[in-house]
Amino acid sequence: MRRNTPAYDRYSTEHARDLLGSLTVIDVRTPGEYASGHLPGAVNIPLDQVRRAVPEIAGAAGRGEVLIVCASGARSGSACELLAGHGVRAASLSGGTRAWAERGYALERPGDGTAPGACAVPRGSWAMERQVRLAAGVLVLLGTVLGAVLHPAWLLLSGGIAGGLVFSALTDTCGMAAVLAKLPHNRPARADLEAALERLRAGGR
Repeated sequence: MRRNTPAYDRYSTEHARDLLGSLTVIDVRTPGEYASGHLPGAVNIPLDQVRRAVPEIAGAAGRGEVLIVCASGARSGSACELLAGHGVRAASLSGGTRAWAERGYALERPGDGTAPGACAVPRGSWAMERQVRLAAGVLVLLGTVLGAVLHPAWLLLSGGIAGGLVFSALTDTCGMAAVLAKLPHNRPARADLEAALERLRAGGR
């Protein structure tokens, strides 16, 4: 069965670097992930806030090209599809920030003097992928222990998590990440989000 052609472009890291000065870059990872290192000049609009930011992103798209970035390219693809549904054209960075860093390209970090208007995030913030691994591991371990000590039915919890991980790999989506993104430590403060939206209104600079 053929997969539908995505309604957005995918930029290689090399192409994105060449165009970086003319792009409005939007990072849809959580504030903690963003703080761990992001593309130069990127504005942080977490994925679950993209719908709210559609007018500002549409304005940026009207002035020039918009590049959506995440950790691996999965969330940025989802954001591009959401924007396409609102008639806003955007491109996704193939391989995400991880691929960018692996190529040796520069990353900005809050507090190093290179990231204007970045939100304050604790240094100990974990990347979403790491949070997912921890949560999945804890739930599988919990189901296994409770299944052995209390009742075998608890093993269904471990099996459910395993099945969810398989589904996540096959579909390149992650429901657990979507849930974890709603936790307070993964959400931007209202002031930080408003500042990001204002940067978009001002041209993403």
